[in-house]
Amino acid sequence: MNAAERRQWQWFFLVALVVLAAGFGLRDPWPADEPRFALVARQMFDSGNWLFPHRGIELYADKPPLYFWILAGARALVGNWRWSFLLPSLLAGMGVLWLVCDLGRRLWNPRAGLYAGMAVLCAVQFVYQFKRAQIDPSLVFATTLSLYGLCRHLLLGPRWRWFWIACFAAGAGVVLKGVGFLPLLILLPYAAMRLAPWLGLADLGRGNAWRWALGLVLVFVAIALWLVPMLIAAHADATPEHRAYVHDLLFRQTLERYADPWHHQKPFWYFGQIALLFWAPFSLAFFWLWRNWRDAWRARDARVWLPLAWGLLVVLFFSFSAGKRDMYILPALPAFAVAAAPFLPALCERRGFRWMLWGFAFGLGLLLFGLGASVLLGHARFLDNLLDDRGADAAVHGLGLFLLGAGSLGTLAALVLRPARAVAATAVLLIALWCGYGLVVYPLLDGSSSARELMQAARRSAGPETAIGLVDWKEQDLLQAIGPTVEFGFSAARAQQLQRAQAWLAAEPEQRRILLPDPETGTDACLRLDEVHAQRIGKSNRRDWWLAGTGAFVAPCQ
Repeated sequence: MNAAERRQWQWFFLVALVVLAAGFGLRDPWPADEPRFALVARQMFDSGNWLFPHRGIELYADKPPLYFWILAGARALVGNWRWSFLLPSLLAGMGVLWLVCDLGRRLWNPRAGLYAGMAVLCAVQFVYQFKRAQIDPSLVFATTLSLYGLCRHLLLGPRWRWFWIACFAAGAGVVLKGVGFLPLLILLPYAAMRLAPWLGLADLGRGNAWRWALGLVLVFVAIALWLVPMLIAAHADATPEHRAYVHDLLFRQTLERYADPWHHQKPFWYFGQIALLFWAPFSLAFFWLWRNWRDAWRARDARVWLPLAWGLLVVLFFSFSAGKRDMYILPALPAFAVAAAPFLPALCERRGFRWMLWGFAFGLGLLLFGLGASVLLGHARFLDNLLDDRGADAAVHGLGLFLLGAGSLGTLAALVLRPARAVAATAVLLIALWCGYGLVVYPLLDGSSSARELMQAARRSAGPETAIGLVDWKEQDLLQAIGPTVEFGFSAARAQQLQRAQAWLAAEPEQRRILLPDPETGTDACLRLDEVHAQRIGKSNRRDWWLAGTGAFVAPCQ
């Protein structure tokens, strides 16, 4: 890598850091998932119970614990939850970009590696997800690390140490999320391609059965480091709760969730539209890249087809399950970028692609400008209603200014730079959009989205010494709770929580209150939530919240 290429890489990673870190420390966890994971990690950190995650008083069996350990480790390093909960995603994002760039450099050249990293960073879904504290960013890092090691071994090998690292990373990915084994699927197209020596795959030699087997052992070693102690502890305790936790985690949340999902059901072709829409503007290149990939197959270039085949396998794997969410296929994005790497520099010089990319930048900039102007002029009623539902109606003006500013900058960049420099125009728009999202939107929406303002208002109304009981609560409510707080179970039905809350209030009616959302028809026959019997605290996460004492109960709850 010469000096000019090194400077280009340095600028790229500096921009990536600015984009991913913009807004760091300016907000608390937001739904969905972020408050849940932060709450589970905080309870782990405070209690020292590292094997069995809890959400409030209940065991939390939806996910393995590795991500909660990572969050707790970030908290121990930084010393503050607000400044630490996004740190794993930030580090994972930078790590993914480095792995993609370096793999592209090793397979082709530094310029191809740089363009592969640019393809990943410009994808809307990548930045959006890696600015959130969910499991998926850490999972994508684990799968990309595993893919990196496997490609170095299978395409540039033999590199047995990288193969073993890849296998261990895949096992660690399983402890992050059950699908962490996905990188190992690359061995299927590799085995098929090995049947055709003319494809040019590296000769890994004979007599290496024990080395291959060691990789499989390392997958299970990584899993066993958590699974064995957990099973031993659950067996030693032998409570129904721990038995249910083991079954739920190992079977219901993995095999049953894939084979017979109970939510997020989408058609088979769902991920095709996700890739085209959420991977934009990188996905615009697909309309040209298919010819390059066809020619790479004819040229027997396994450097292109092995990562591409794996990316397609990941999309197919998730497509066969009826339960689908847009972020499921995010681990495949780095593989598609690596497969596109050698062709992107020339593609960015093509007139047709430049015009399409320029149209994306100009159109999105104009859309943001028009939306911002509508908000400021009072014509965007849908946004007003949306923010009002979340208790963030005061943020309308600020959001309008953000949209207007980002749209103006993007449109102006497109007009000044013109199609000849469409890549630069798109970069200006995306940098303005993501930096504004972190630096402007985060502070505007944080108070309502995180439930911080709601819980502060509840504590002011109840008083500093009054215990507040949470009924029909969400994770952000308990996470942001101030002072003495109890809850009556998260998964329990609202009627059951009300029954427990009524008995709890009756024990010390002067020193206790309950916080709960609007009543449900039929369920709350024992309760009256109105200005006479309770106190309205505010609106958060699409629900009105009330603070009530024993006077709100008009009958025994059943």
